[in-house]
Amino acid sequence: MENTIVNIRRKDDQFHTQAGWLDSRHSFSFGHHYDPSNTHHGLLLVSNDDVIRAGTGFDTHPHRDMEIVTWVLDGEVEHKDSQGNKGIIYPGLAQRMSAGTGIWHSEMNNSGTKDVHLVQMWVTPDTDSIKPSYEQLDINPELAKGGLVPIASGRGHNAAITIRQKGAVLWGGRLKAGEVVRVPEAKFAHVYVAGGSVDLEGAGTLKSGDAVRLAGAGRPKLTADSKTGAEVLIWEMADELVEA
Repeated sequence: MENTIVNIRRKDDQFHTQAGWLDSRHSFSFGHHYDPSNTHHGLLLVSNDDVIRAGTGFDTHPHRDMEIVTWVLDGEVEHKDSQGNKGIIYPGLAQRMSAGTGIWHSEMNNSGTKDVHLVQMWVTPDTDSIKPSYEQLDINPELAKGGLVPIASGRGHNAAITIRQKGAVLWGGRLKAGEVVRVPEAKFAHVYVAGGSVDLEGAGTLKSGDAVRLAGAGRPKLTADSKTGAEVLIWEMADELVEA
């Protein structure tokens, strides 16, 4: 099947929030940034690339009926929630919070000197009003093997945190210079370049912060830059959100 490029979203064209303590780029409508034609892709509603300044963070706030995955690229962030969960999230530690019937949480950068850089992603659950829950898992050993690794899965993949959405899998890779992988075949896919740069078959060169939305695209090749390599996050999704 020929590649179908739905949309290439360059870093500089994304919604941008600058709040002093936070520098965030949003792949989709978020907060006061709203575009009715850009609310989701497949089951993915939020993909935020956040830099949180030292000694600051997101104070306690609520969520409901959402699967929230946090992936740290640099630095550390502390998670606390109303279910009594607490943990330090660092690069290679996958974290999932199922908001379910309702949960309050905070995400704080407790370092006095170093910013934290992370990507936070939200997908809809396949069942509403579940009991809130939390999971984290260090997958650095899997990432070190190369290729794409399941980070968060609704399909029972080994070495992945579990999300309550059987139609979605998040894959990640720390690709070495020149390494080639293929985007998983899916009805919908979202490719995000978290670091370095890649060449995506049918889309050309993508740099850090760029995203591509695919639909029915088959398994296009993704080639990491021959000098820098790349870190990528790819959502494989079997369905699309139906908004009321």
